[in-house]
Amino acid sequence: MLSRDEARAFYDRFGAKQDSQGFYEDAPLADLVEHADFDEAEAVFEFGCGTGRFAEGLLEHHLPLTASYRGVDLSETMVALARARVERFEDRAEVALSDGSMRMNAPEGTIDRVVSTYVLDLLRDEDIRKFLGESLRVLTGDGKLCLTGLTRGTTVLSRLVTLVWFLIHRLRPALVGGCRPVRMIDYLDDGDWEIQHRRVVVRYGIPSEVIVAIPRPRRLESSSMAMGFA
Repeated sequence: MLSRDEARAFYDRFGAKQDSQGFYEDAPLADLVEHADFDEAEAVFEFGCGTGRFAEGLLEHHLPLTASYRGVDLSETMVALARARVERFEDRAEVALSDGSMRMNAPEGTIDRVVSTYVLDLLRDEDIRKFLGESLRVLTGDGKLCLTGLTRGTTVLSRLVTLVWFLIHRLRPALVGGCRPVRMIDYLDDGDWEIQHRRVVVRYGIPSEVIVAIPRPRRLESSSMAMGFA
């Protein structure tokens, strides 16, 4: 695994080249948009906004004109690229530099879409769970958790790609940006979440998992207290 400093340095260097990954990311992201009801959202928080390409698409084509967007990223380069991309949306959009923690700068129960695309596959297990705890804290009762990330293969070719990716990640994680295939659904099986949509989309042999989930109402308060955010 890359440390936070190593990940920051990698993505500072990688910069706008991240958009070249659209050949396998675009179809899963389109599937996420199709099932996340962004046209009903009023407050969106994106954890790991990258170059701002996804944010720009949401603001331009899918979010209501009254909706607000806030994105954070660990990389100063990515933050600069994303700010330039959403600048024309004026006071509707904000992009900030993250300190690397899983904490979201939002009051409890005020966000109706928490979005993270191709980020959880970079995080350690404990950070993924902290992220999910924070998502529970900030989401409204009917808010949605919207995730996309690298996952394990479901076809012969994608299983082979997954195996090779794991081997590269084990030997030289920086070669794959610190990312590795992760089954996000395994982190959402603790009873805190109700899965509304899940699909594995394979493009050019690369498998991506798409998940839309909502908090289970009976667990909202207890989960927030357990994470120490009450």
